[in-house]
Amino acid sequence: MTTASEPAWLRHARSLLGTREAPGASNSPTIMGWAKKLGTKVLGMVYNADSVPWCGLFVANCLAEDGISAAPVAVRAKAWATWGANLAADRVAAGAVLVFERPGGGHVGFYVGEDRTHYHVLAGNQGDRVSIMRLEKSRCIARRWPIGRAVIGGPRLMTATAGVPSSSNEA
Repeated sequence: MTTASEPAWLRHARSLLGTREAPGASNSPTIMGWAKKLGTKVLGMVYNADSVPWCGLFVANCLAEDGISAAPVAVRAKAWATWGANLAADRVAAGAVLVFERPGGGHVGFYVGEDRTHYHVLAGNQGDRVSIMRLEKSRCIARRWPIGRAVIGGPRLMTATAGVPSSSNEA
């Protein structure tokens, strides 16, 4: 469900739904193109394979499409936990950047809604593709918004969860 009331970076993220890693030793030209466009200075490392976690790369790419700077070392999911401005849970809105704990690291993506126990998150590197998944609220360590941009709307209660998979490890 895309609406005009969503920020441009989230609309761009939605347009990338279904983008996948390349199988085996190959690399997705789309994902590698994002890395090339953003470069080492933004990503904080030389990014040379889509087998390297790319949720932070995805978020940085979408925000860049709207002229918004990325977190330092944007490829690291937890780097986004201090980026931008903090949002309280009751102020979260579509397009907010959510950062999660996971075994062995973190995960970052965009808020699109929530149910009682989970956030619905549009992100890269979820099942090796750009998708919307449900992630437990208890795993969320940060809710962030770009500095200087007005928060559009507020929390979105999702009453239907059928067909939206739940994830416990986005590696």
